[in-house]
Order: sequence, then structure tokens, then C-alpha cells
Amino acid sequence: MNFLKAFATIERPKLINIATLFASGLLFWMSMSSLLPTLPAYIKDMGAQPKQVAIVMSFFAIGLLGSRIWLGQLADESVDIFLHKISLPKTIHQFIFKISKLIFGNLVYYPSRKVIILIGSTVAAIAPICYLFFNQIPQLMAIRAFHGISIAAFTTGYSALVVDISPPKQKGELIGYMSLVIPLGMAVGPALGGFLQEYSTYPILFSFCAGCGLLSLLLASRVKEFPPQRQQQIREQQKTSEPKNHNHSRGFKELFLDRSFLIPTLVLLLVGSLFSTIVTFLPLYIRELDINFNVGLFYTGTAIASFSMRFFAGQASDVHGRGRFITVSLLCYIISMILLAEAQTPLALIISALFEGAGAGMLIPITLALISDRCTFQERGRAFSLCVGGFDIGVALGSAIIGSIFLDFGGYTLLFTIAGIMATVALIIFMTTANKNLTNSLKFAWMNVPDYHALKEN
Repeated sequence: MNFLKAFATIERPKLINIATLFASGLLFWMSMSSLLPTLPAYIKDMGAQPKQVAIVMSFFAIGLLGSRIWLGQLADESVDIFLHKISLPKTIHQFIFKISKLIFGNLVYYPSRKVIILIGSTVAAIAPICYLFFNQIPQLMAIRAFHGISIAAFTTGYSALVVDISPPKQKGELIGYMSLVIPLGMAVGPALGGFLQEYSTYPILFSFCAGCGLLSLLLASRVKEFPPQRQQQIREQQKTSEPKNHNHSRGFKELFLDRSFLIPTLVLLLVGSLFSTIVTFLPLYIRELDINFNVGLFYTGTAIASFSMRFFAGQASDVHGRGRFITVSLLCYIISMILLAEAQTPLALIISALFEGAGAGMLIPITLALISDRCTFQERGRAFSLCVGGFDIGVALGSAIIGSIFLDFGGYTLLFTIAGIMATVALIIFMTTANKNLTNSLKFAWMNVPDYHALKEN
């Protein structure tokens, strides 16, 4: 199999490192997804009304969006440099640095993705236990926002580190394989969480989630980010770098205004809004259709299709170009929404799920590979946090905005039609602006042509 051939070419120490990182990511997503079907019920059992449950759950997005930017910056800079850029009293600065050095060791002197991963898994280990001891509505809001930091940190650090340790010619392939932790974790976690909720108690459920987070943390701590020689090179570069070299690493504003990153961000924003619409309104839509269909089967179909696509799409994009696969992924989303808006049978819902999963399985890993092609090592964390932040905003606000505007006019069918239109707009934006000009963009979207924005060093 292709994935076995890919890993056979990697040295044994690096292979162990990759496997350790993969296991850490799988446990992290199991921890997070175990609470998806169970936490709303827990919040309601604590005395919250349905609207209050929705408000508490939404605070997750506040923590995620509020921390994404500075975590991306921290991933590209050492803790030492990052703290010097923040206007803090000297005593507080020294205290934070000493604590950071105690926890992270010499990694505080390097632009470390591992530090960000450790922050994410630490939050994933702490937050579930906090739900047990602080169960008043305002407290649950604060804990939910704190919990949101975990995904912002872990996904940024994990994606950047996978690219860092991937062979350049196998970048898309390794990203595809390593991103399998998401569908695998999302397939196992909710089932285990639902089982524990039904057949045990909330303390056992939250302890399980915290245990997964703790194991993820322990495994992440064993990942070797830099060999000793590379650590020395980075330290020497930081000491001897001239100011003009620092300017080569762009800030968030420069990255956002750069079309090479703005276009992927807009595409992910629109797709995130589509995804949010599905998650929020699909169960209600199926209930309205009054057909004998378990909504869980839709997510199972999505996970299977996404899992299958990630096996070959990344490798194929390394050989045949990123653009055409992003184009196909957006077409899959469009077809999925058309089928969903017109669905009247369980078969139509399953086929829609398969197309939606195929789109996700191609779009996310290949877009990450595209972004990594266009940025330097020194700005990779910021670039990832910016572009994936577009998806986060879509997930956080998409269903609320679309639902509040269109639900009363045409019901759920109109909502999924609007979601399909958003996927179409994303496709048009990508096909016409993804490269140097209109002609090159169309060629990049459909043919195997070089990416004008890709850096030669990548």
C-alpha cells in the first residue's frame, strides 16, 4: 500500500517520532469528541434551560477565536522573544518565563510547535475535570471558553509540526495521513462518550476525557521536535540575525493582506459556515422530514468518506498539484448540499454524507499543504492560525447568521440551498483568484501547473 511505502522511506527514529505524534493527536481528538454528544445533556442536568445550553456551548468559540492569533505567533517565536514583545511588568515577565522554562525546558528559547501542542493537550486534560467542580452557568461558560484554547493550540501546533518533519516531496501525503487523527477520533470518541454517559456516571465520563488528554500530553512530551544540531543552529541564527532578516517573517496583517493567504482563508470561512449549518440544522431537518433515519448514520458516512479520501488525496496532490483537488473538494460540497436540500429518502441523505465527507477529506489537508507551500518556517504557525481561523469563524457564526436571516423564509431546505451557494461562491473565488491572474488561476484550479505563490525553499 502507498502509505506503507511512504513510511518505509523514513528513518526509524523519525518514524517513531511521527507515530508518537499521531497517537497524541488521536487521544486528543478522542478527549474532545467524547463530550460532543454528552456535554449539552450535562449542562441541562445542571439546571440550564435549552437556550442557556446553547449559550454555554458557544463560549467554546470565544476561547478558540480569542487565542488562535497569539498561539500562532507563539508557534513561530520562542517563548523568550514572545514575552519580550508583550508589555508586561518585569516581575510578571520573569515569573511567566521561569514557569515556562520549568515546564518546557530549553524549548522556551526556540520557535517551538511542541510548546503549543503541550498547551493544547494540557488544557484538554484539565478542562473536563473543571466541569465537575464548577457547575454553575457562569462558571461553565468560563470553563467552556478555557476549553476552546485546547483546539486553537493543538491544531495549530500539530499541523505546523507535521509539515516541519515531513520530507518536502511527501508533504501533502504526510499531512493527509497525519490528519486521519480527526476522523478516527471523531468516530470513536462520541461512541465512547455516549456509552459512558448511559452506563456510568458523569465523574467517570469526565475522568475518561481528562485521561485521554493527559495521555495525549505525555505522548506529546516525548516528541522530538529538533535534533541537537538543529537547536544550536536556531540559537545561533537568533543571536546573529540582522533586523532586515526579521522583516522577512511577516506579521498577521501582512499575511492577511497577502492574496496567497487571503483566498484560502475566505474559502475556509465559507466552508466553515456550511459545516456549521449542517451540524446545527441537520437533526432538526431530518425530524421535519419524518423519515426513519438515524442522524448518526450521516456522520458515520461523512467520517468513512473523509477517512478514505485522506489516504490518497494528499499523495496525489504532491504529484498532480494542489489546485485541482481543492476544486474537486468544493464541487463535492456543492453536490452534497444539492442532495441534502432535495433529500426525501435515507439513501439520498447517505449519498449527501459521502460527498460531504469526500469534500472535507480533500479540502482540509490539501489546503494546509497549499498554505505550507506558500510560507516560510518562521511564519508557518501564524499562516496556519490565520487560515484555519477563517474556518473557525465560519463554524462559530455561520449557522447563527444564516439561520436568523433565512430560516423563516424557506425553512431548512432554503438553509441548505444557501449553504450550497456559499460552496459555489468559494469555488468561484478559488478558480478566479487562487494564482497570479485569472488565466493562471483557472489553470491552477483544473490543471497540474506550478503554484505562483509557492516559495522555492519549500
